[in-house]
This record gives sequence, structure tokens and C-alpha cells, in this order.
Amino acid sequence: MSGVHATARIGARADGRGGTSLPVLESDGPLALRRTRGTGGEARVMLVGAMSGPLGGDRFAVEAEVGSDARLHVGSAAATIALPGQAKDEAHYDVRLTVADGGELCWLPEQLISVKGSDLFVTTRAELGADARLVLREEQVLGRVGEEPGRLTSRLTVRVAGRVVLDQELACGPGAPGGWDGPAVLAGYRAVGQLVVVRPEFLETPTAARNVGEHACVMPLAGPAALVTAVAPDALRLRRALDEALADLGIR
Repeated sequence: MSGVHATARIGARADGRGGTSLPVLESDGPLALRRTRGTGGEARVMLVGAMSGPLGGDRFAVEAEVGSDARLHVGSAAATIALPGQAKDEAHYDVRLTVADGGELCWLPEQLISVKGSDLFVTTRAELGADARLVLREEQVLGRVGEEPGRLTSRLTVRVAGRVVLDQELACGPGAPGGWDGPAVLAGYRAVGQLVVVRPEFLETPTAARNVGEHACVMPLAGPAALVTAVAPDALRLRRALDEALADLGIR
């Protein structure tokens, strides 16, 4: 099988002094992890791409495990760019997140840009304890300026206490099922994103379904979770829409 295979791992644990330690911080190949300065009891990690990709045939994975009472914030230094490669195989990028009871994870990477000729399948799976907290952001930009997109398939699954609260898949670009660019899906926009927010208090007071500004809407999910979906003409306006939705949910 052609392509680069790499898996990076993060493990966060409460240090017993009100902070969070990182006993596991394993970089691999093009996936470089760097600890940055956190605030309060939160540990922060930055994902830095050490090379271009993913390219055709590559298989990248990032795993993050947050223990009870630990707090972890993960971002990325730059956008991820899916590029065509010499291999004709599709590329895969898998994200696997686990948050124990009482743990908290903010997963806030930069955008994924699907370049013409690329073929990428992204899978994100989050497993949370009953009292875990999560803010997860995904942003996809279909093509660079003035460019047609590549083929991009994204699947997002979230389970809380063993119960599925979200399982959705979106396929865009050449070869995707018809209608992906129509009024029922992207409506001609080229930037699409989602936020999943899990909070135990949503069990007692579920968030209401509503529009937020011009480009985003909030929907309650089964269990202690809410979903924000947004479309926009470009990455900048998409980020603004998602940030506005987070503020609307009372999260800074």
C-alpha cells in the first residue's frame, strides 16, 4: 500500500494540584505535537504539520484521551491541505477522541482545504463519559480561491455514555452523490462547518433550535449535546459564524 502512515497520540491526566499533565505526547512523521502555555488548569497542545498532505494514499490519525478532571485544548498551527498525490488511492485522516467522566476537551483545529484533484476521507469519532464536556469544531473549505474542490467525505460520530448522539456524513466534490451543491445542502457556498458542544447541564436545560446570524443554526441533540452547522462564502465568514454561535451558547 502506498502513502505515508502516521499516528500522533495525546494523553491528558489531572495532576492532583488543579492542573493537567500530558504523560503522552507522541508525534509521528508529518504529525508534530507541541505543548504550549495553558491557562488555569488547562493543558494546551498545538498540532504542527511537518510536511504537505495528506496526499493520495496517506493514512493519518490523531488520538486524544482525556482523563477524569483533566482539561485539554488542542489546536493546529495552520490549515490542513488535502492534495492530489502520485498514488491514485484516497487519503484517510482519522481523529479519535476519548473523554472520561469529569474531563473536558476543546478540539479546535484550523480549516481543512480540499484542493482540486484530491480525494480525502475524514473520520472523527468522540467517545464521552456521562459528565464529560466537549467543544469540537470542524471546518471544510472546498477548493482554493477560484478553484474547483477535490472529493471530500467527512463522517462525524459522537457518543455520550455509550449512546450515539450524532452520526452524520457529508460528501462533496467530484463523484459525490448528486445534490451536494444544491439548495438542500451547501446552496452554492464553498465553506461548511460544524460545532458539537456537549455539556451535562444540557440534560436539564436543552438548548433551543434557532438561527444564529445569516449563516449558522443551532440544533439540540439527544442527550446533553447541541450541534451548530454553518455555511459561508469563505473561511473567514465561516469562522465568524461559528464563533458567534459559540458565544450564543454561552461558551467563550
